[in-house]
Formats: sequence, structure tokens, C-alpha cells
Amino acid sequence: MRDNEWRNLSVKIVVVLFSLCVLLFAFSFLSHEEITGKDLVENTNVPIGKTVFAGDVVLAENEMIKVPIVSNMHYLTQQIFDLDLKGILISLSTGTVPISTSSISTEGISSSGKAIGFEGPGYLTLEGENLVVKAPDQFVWAFNTPYKYLKKTDSGVDIYENNTKIGSINENDIKNQDFGNSYYNISDITRWYNYDAGEGSTYVLEKGLGNFSDNRSALSPTQVKEYFGEDVSNYSAGYPVNSPVMVYAVNFSEEVGENYATGLGSYPQYDNNIRAFNAAQFCEGWNGTIIPPNSYGTGRSYIDFGSVSDGEAPGGSAAHGVCPPARVLRAIALSEGFSMPVGLTSGEDAVLFGFSPTEGVKVYNNNDYPIQIIMWYEGSGTGMSLHGQIIRYVPN
Repeated sequence: MRDNEWRNLSVKIVVVLFSLCVLLFAFSFLSHEEITGKDLVENTNVPIGKTVFAGDVVLAENEMIKVPIVSNMHYLTQQIFDLDLKGILISLSTGTVPISTSSISTEGISSSGKAIGFEGPGYLTLEGENLVVKAPDQFVWAFNTPYKYLKKTDSGVDIYENNTKIGSINENDIKNQDFGNSYYNISDITRWYNYDAGEGSTYVLEKGLGNFSDNRSALSPTQVKEYFGEDVSNYSAGYPVNSPVMVYAVNFSEEVGENYATGLGSYPQYDNNIRAFNAAQFCEGWNGTIIPPNSYGTGRSYIDFGSVSDGEAPGGSAAHGVCPPARVLRAIALSEGFSMPVGLTSGEDAVLFGFSPTEGVKVYNNNDYPIQIIMWYEGSGTGMSLHGQIIRYVPN
């Protein structure tokens, strides 16, 4: 076909399509069926709360509701305006037309059903009657949830994943399993089973994230790593269930609080070597802890402490050496205007009996922005000095 013939044909096609659009536009005022984003959610499997990034397909073609052309010619008109020739042919041959994205969404979704117009981990949600993809807030956090765990029974353990039982292990076979990661191994699990756990007790193997600050859907451990990176995944794995985990933070400046310090001192009756070990462990267990706005935060899990005989302690022993760094933690918390941390007291013996020095003690951040706790030690033995300060994530 010669160029001028092709040009003439193209002009005719455009004129016909334009005329059809005008005709359909006029008919669209006569009768049409209004479909909202809420209707789509109620009639399809649209994953409300899903974490999405710009460019992700939010609404696949096969997820769109199809309605009769006769009463919904405005959707066919949209196909023509978009020059969606394949869609037009399918609609005309089937007598039905998919609703257009513009009729069900007002923010963050393109006409092709992809997420647009934001940076970072957004999420799909309903806003009134409209389906929208929201950009992430300046600070986004969630809380550790048990995802994969063991539950002790009268004959062994049951294995659960996402609250669904997926298997059982006889008590004699527990020691032969390959459970373990950077924080625990099968010896820890057998010790838990034999000495610590009663029937119905659980041992968490993997943690997910839930109860997000922006109400997005809960995530499995694999999704946490995929969406928010390895650093967030590792942080989550190292902290107790129900601990807060910051997953996203932008446009803030770090303000460094005052440095508080104290010395370990010498109390040979409580074994100074164990005291020095425990003081260092306390610093390790709290260093780097990030606490979101208006939330409680704890130290890490999987931090071991040495025990020293003490006739005044419940049970006859205590983790001596944790009180000096606990006094530092108390000082930096109170200096920020926080309340007394749960599990600490105002005396020299700063840690109350019955509280784990790390995951049992809780600091409440009453600011409207996150803070990070920094703790470290210098020197060794009884000459060890213990330091702490708070870094504020102040919005720009």
C-alpha cells in the first residue's frame, strides 16, 4: 500500500473513531452503571493493604469488573480515546467492557493499572469509595509477630506457620532437626523443650511484621526482606515478639543527645569478671535500638548474662554488673523527658528483680519522632566505663 493510500486510510479510521466517541459520549448520558473502587474490592481479590512500589501492577486486566456495553458506553469511549484496539475488539465481540481505572481510583494508579507518582514502599488502600495507592509516610514502623514457631505438646512439638499447623515432631526427634539461625540453634531449642517449656509454650523460629503504623497488611519474613531490605530483616530477627521495628524513614536530621557515663567499679564478692561481662552484654543488647514515636521499645533478644550467687536475690542468684549500664540507660531516658523505663528503679540497683535487662526492660518514647539508643563501653575489667546517648530523628 502506497504512503498516500495509508495516510488516507489512517485519517478515515481516526474520523470514524472520533465520530463513534461523540456518539457514545451522547449515549453515556442516557444510562450507565456506576462502579466504585469499593465495589471492585467487594467483588474481586484486590489485595487491600498490599505493599507496592512505583511501576508495580496493582490492577491486572483480569481483575477488572466487566459490565454490559449497552449501559456503560462511557467505558468503551475511554478505550477508544486510549486507542486500545485489542480491548475494543474484545468488548465488541463479548458485549461487555471492563471499567476504567479512572472511575475507581483518584490517586496513585495509572490507566494501565500500575502504581505511579510516589517513591518508596507505598500501599494499596480504600479512601472512601476510591481505590488508591498511598505514598509511605515519613516514618513507617511495625511490630514483630510470630510467623513460624514450635508449640509444645504432650509428646513433642507442633510446627506452625502463619498460625496454620504444618507438621509435628516427636520429642525424641527434636534433637535431629536442623532448626537454627544466627541467634539460636537446635541445642537452644532442646534446652527450651526439656527445662523451660510447659505444654502449650511456644518457641518462635521466624518473625514477620504486623500492626503497621499506616495499617498496611502484615508481612512474612521473606516479604520483610524483599520490601524493606536485609538490614530491617536482621533487626526484626534480633528483637522480641511485639517489639517495634522501623521499616522506613526519610527527610529527617539526627540530633545527638547528651552523653551520660558511669564506671563499673569493683565488687569482688559478686565476681568482677562476670560483672564486666554482663555490663558489656547490656550495652550490646541496647545499642542501636530504635523506638518509633509514642511507642515502647526493648533491648535485643538472645543476649546471655552470667549469674552470680546472691542470697538476697529471688532464686539465690542475680546477673550482677547490669546495674551500672542500666543507670546510664535510665539517665538518657529521663533526660529526654521520658518516664522511668519499665523494669528499672531510681536506686543504685537499677534493674528490678524479675526483669530481663534487655528484652524485659521497656523505654517509652513520647516524642512525635523516632529515637535511637546508643550504648557502648570503653576499657575492660573493673576500670570499664559505660556510655549512652540518644539520637533524635527530627523531621526536616
